[in-house]
Amino acid sequence: MGRIDTAFARAAADDRAALVVYLCAGDPSLDATTALVRAIADAGADVIELGVPFSDPTADGPAIQKASERALAGGATLRGVLDVVRDVRSTHDVPLLLFGYYNPILAYGETALVADAHAAGVDGFLVVDLPPEEADTLVHEAHARGLDVVPLLAPTSDEARLRLAASVATSFVYYVSVTGVTGAAIPDLAAVAQEAGAVGRSVGRRIALGFGIKTPEDVAKVSPHVDGVVVGSATVATIEAATDTQDAVARVGAFVRALRAATRKRPG
Repeated sequence: MGRIDTAFARAAADDRAALVVYLCAGDPSLDATTALVRAIADAGADVIELGVPFSDPTADGPAIQKASERALAGGATLRGVLDVVRDVRSTHDVPLLLFGYYNPILAYGETALVADAHAAGVDGFLVVDLPPEEADTLVHEAHARGLDVVPLLAPTSDEARLRLAASVATSFVYYVSVTGVTGAAIPDLAAVAQEAGAVGRSVGRRIALGFGIKTPEDVAKVSPHVDGVVVGSATVATIEAATDTQDAVARVGAFVRALRAATRKRPG
């Protein structure tokens, strides 16, 4: 079992959903990102998604778009993100997913990136604009080195896509709650979570629900129905509101601790 798989299994044994937390690497700086990742891990996140900044993050809402712009303006690169992973690995064993878009991966080279990511301590990849039908090379290279590739599903996914995603997944499938961008409001989170859980059972894979989950109350609504809960835009907004790195570490630590406390399957 890899680190991600182990983290989900541990959460299930504790009768709670795994908490997956996203932050944009390089916002406000790569050095700050290392400190923030450590704080998020210490606060109880089961898996951390390290967003690779990109100039055209089409799946992301305003909060993450702005964070990506700030990171790029500060000089963040994919190689720099791998340096962050190396720094984190010197102190922490938390599972780390590279989350982003295909263009930087293509520019780096899929084979080279997988090799360098593995050496740095990355656990897997989630590429929002690389459908499983086009992901053969990345999947092959990643699986050959024991790294996960996390596919995405949405409420509009048909049966063929469900089965294909399940065949790619080795740790979990990311279920997008809405056919929109990150941070979008969801009218009935519990209903969406129930649907996502049913999809997971039908394809025999763990399901983590993301997009639009912002508060501990949101986490509490969805945790009984899915294997994992993803919080992203709200984490980015928490970091943006800070006055400096020390303040950001304190704020994000408190926020993640509150999220973690809400992941229990049966409150009480």
